Amino acid sequence: MGRRYKLYDLVMVLFVTVLLTSNVASSAKILDWGVSLGPLPLSFDAGTLLFPISYIFGDVLTEVYGYRRSRRVIWAGFGAMALMAFTLWNVGLRPGEATWGSTVGQAAYDAVLGGVSGLSVASLIAYFAGEFSNSYVLAKMKIWTEGRYLWTRTIGSTLVGEGVDSILFVSIAVLLGAFPAEIMFSIIVANYIFKVGIEVLFTPITYRIVGYLKRVENEDYYDRDTDFNPFRLEV
Repeated sequence: MGRRYKLYDLVMVLFVTVLLTSNVASSAKILDWGVSLGPLPLSFDAGTLLFPISYIFGDVLTEVYGYRRSRRVIWAGFGAMALMAFTLWNVGLRPGEATWGSTVGQAAYDAVLGGVSGLSVASLIAYFAGEFSNSYVLAKMKIWTEGRYLWTRTIGSTLVGEGVDSILFVSIAVLLGAFPAEIMFSIIVANYIFKVGIEVLFTPITYRIVGYLKRVENEDYYDRDTDFNPFRLEV
């Protein structure tokens, strides 16, 4: 029987909550704060406000509990996102009640929540590749640095994971018609800058959370003999 931890389940729930909330926000609105990088306006989907927190959770999970337990959490998030996307797509196909139809209407549902299922296809693919890239890089860097310089691996893994995620998510969303093609490059650049910036900004908080969890859980896992196959679920 695997070791039991005090706060592992709580971190998993928070991680999945961030994923689901950010996916709904991404479908609801594209933000423009009037900031440009030269001639390139930095617009991004609203889910980007929250989604970088999932990578901080991913860093914390891998740093404290190791890649294998982080892998289970990533798959839990994947399943929750897939269920949400299917449910919202299925609900959108059902006939609406008359009063709801006259006050809210199917068009409003399709405009906001109807995009979640399409975006979730992009998000699921990007999330899978990005989160596992992030976790793998952090686990390997922890061994290379012998557990020192936490900031190098939280930021370094985010540079890789968020890069993979941003490019895949926006590109697939554009191909599926969820985002307009003319702002594709702008969203990729803005997403990447914002997400990495959040990771850097939150580094002191990440240090505190990691230190606290290591003390409470009495765990500081090193993935020296880990099978990094992302499709295995055992710990």
